[in-house]
Amino acid sequence: MATTDVKIRPLHDRILVRRMKEDDKTAGGIIIPDTAKEKPQKGEVVATGNGRVNEDGKVFPLEVKKGDKVLFSKYAGTDLKLGSDEFLMITETDVLGIIN
Repeated sequence: MATTDVKIRPLHDRILVRRMKEDDKTAGGIIIPDTAKEKPQKGEVVATGNGRVNEDGKVFPLEVKKGDKVLFSKYAGTDLKLGSDEFLMITETDVLGIIN
C-alpha cells in the first residue's frame, strides 16, 4: 500500500477513501479470479472535508476522520486515480458505518 499523504483536500462533506484489498480465496479455499471479484465496500479514510454546510451557512463537522476504516454503499462515489494510487470520493451520507 502506498503512502497516505495525498495532495488533494475534499470539499464540504466529501471523503477520500482508499479501498481495502479483498481476499483472493473463499473460506472454503476456492480461489476467486480477478474477473469475478467485486469491488470492496470497505476502505480507509485518507482525507476529509470540513463538514456539511446547511442553508444558514452553519458547518456540521463530519463524524469520520482520517485513518477510520469505513463500510460504504456498493455504488457510492466517484473513482479517482491520483498518480499510481486509486481512490474513491464519497459523501458522508454514503458511509454506512465505521469499522472498530
